[in-house]
Amino acid sequence: MARSASAGASVLLALAALTSCTAPAADAGAAQADEGPVFPDQNRPDVRGLSGALSSDHPLATAAGYEVLRRGGNAMDAAITMAGVLAVTRPHMNGVGGDAFALIYDAESGTVSALNGSGAAGDLATPAFFAQAGDTAMPQVGPRSVSVPGAVRAWEDALARFGTLSLAEALQPAIHYARDGFPVSTRLAQDIEEQGGDLDDAGRAQYLPGGVPPAVGSLLKNPALAETLERIATQGSGGFYEGPVARSIADLLEARGGYLRAGDLASHRSQWVDPLSMTYQGYRMLVMPPNTQGFAQLQQFAMAEEFDLVGMGPQSADYWHTLIELKKLAFADRDAWAADPDMAELPIDQLLDPDYLRQRASMVDPEHAATDVTTGVPRPGVAADASAHGDEADGGDTVYLTVVDQWGNAVSWIQSLFAGFGSGVFDPETGVMLQNRGALFTLEEGHPNQVAPGKRPYHTLSPMMALHGDGTFAFTMGTPGGDSQTQSLLAITNNLLLFGMTPQQAIEAPRYRSNSGTSVSLEDRFPAALRAELERRGHRIRLVHGWTATFGGAQMIVLDRDNGVRTVASDPRREAYGLAY
Repeated sequence: MARSASAGASVLLALAALTSCTAPAADAGAAQADEGPVFPDQNRPDVRGLSGALSSDHPLATAAGYEVLRRGGNAMDAAITMAGVLAVTRPHMNGVGGDAFALIYDAESGTVSALNGSGAAGDLATPAFFAQAGDTAMPQVGPRSVSVPGAVRAWEDALARFGTLSLAEALQPAIHYARDGFPVSTRLAQDIEEQGGDLDDAGRAQYLPGGVPPAVGSLLKNPALAETLERIATQGSGGFYEGPVARSIADLLEARGGYLRAGDLASHRSQWVDPLSMTYQGYRMLVMPPNTQGFAQLQQFAMAEEFDLVGMGPQSADYWHTLIELKKLAFADRDAWAADPDMAELPIDQLLDPDYLRQRASMVDPEHAATDVTTGVPRPGVAADASAHGDEADGGDTVYLTVVDQWGNAVSWIQSLFAGFGSGVFDPETGVMLQNRGALFTLEEGHPNQVAPGKRPYHTLSPMMALHGDGTFAFTMGTPGGDSQTQSLLAITNNLLLFGMTPQQAIEAPRYRSNSGTSVSLEDRFPAALRAELERRGHRIRLVHGWTATFGGAQMIVLDRDNGVRTVASDPRREAYGLAY
């Protein structure tokens, strides 16, 4: 990754640029809901620049990354700086107690690297352990839902390979906001109130003191987390995975019946893996391999090319019915096979075989919503059960960030606790909120994703990157949203590549989310006639009013290779903001 230095710029300039963007009103577009999606309208501008572009899930994180770029740092330097700030300013969605994944384009070599920063189950995490605890299914919250957090090691490994800053330099803005506080936004206060129900007593004392969230505009501080970040800054990732921090976390979980121990933390390592890829509309689309749902993203792209989506048009029931049905087919395969490839034999080549996907696409009934969809590659000796994932309650409490620097290096990065406030287990000694990624294991005997010592759980996290046919960088894209991630990314990509929208238009356009069975969530900007036609075909429509986090918080950066312009777009559905210069 190219490295250089240039003059600095004030973070105040970044913040001033951020505040020039206008967020949408909660009922934006509702008055025109019966007339059709308002695709050309925008609440925010496309942000363009010639030297660098970046976006993250919080304005302060974007401003911190902007400062890094303007001072001569590269894309990875800015990415890890933003990741650290997000771990403080979006405490219910991500943090040092969570996991991370990244796709990284190195302009100098023209190669894309994939970093798996997810942690595994501990040595005690056998099915028998959970049976002895009385669990008949994987606990969704609490100490037995906590797998090893991988984000901190991923920060260190990514910087060591591609960055120019030290971990200590990259974490200084995060340390500042943890120690001195940052202003609570309206969205954060609402999220804390809505998602804080599973917090333990220590977590409630930190985020719901007196039973209420911090006041909007007040400063939220976490001095214990600042000390943990300082330890990481001075000692590297060992300051988290070994020593007092690791012992405090392990002791807390053991006392509450969890399976993680200090040795599980100390043995954690990130993995550099090869991305999966497939051609769609002339672009090479890259995603993370398992243990993520990335292959289900590629399946939806491949099956989509079997249909005349342009002829259908983005305002037709035919189009949205097709996307919904393709998701069901891909998710049936995903639910059967997404797992840690180091611990299970996964038929990824077969699941991505073009002939197989053509056959799967032919199963779409243009007039009827499918009620039961099974995998096309059943496990030996196991019935092909209908897909059961995709529940409306899966909010996808995750953050995404992306950067393209002046040399053309690019980062597509995602990190998460999984549920709102993860496991609900907060360590007051370290200030760490622990993830509940272990909840995505299964206790089903023989399933590839059955919990086991040292196994990484299935992940919804799915950052994306696209290259031109000649291998040069085209765009990054990603979104929070759990099960909605692959669905949103397909629709946004189509908006960009098939329907001629600008990046910001593509992100702001009305969005859908296929849930379990025939349930579908739609934004209220879809016209009534379109909704009625989908219902006639058997879809159960759940109308979502306003701009909500139900549909994620997508962001993208597109590079025009002819003139070097970087265009960044950020989703007003959450707190995402982008900058370019």
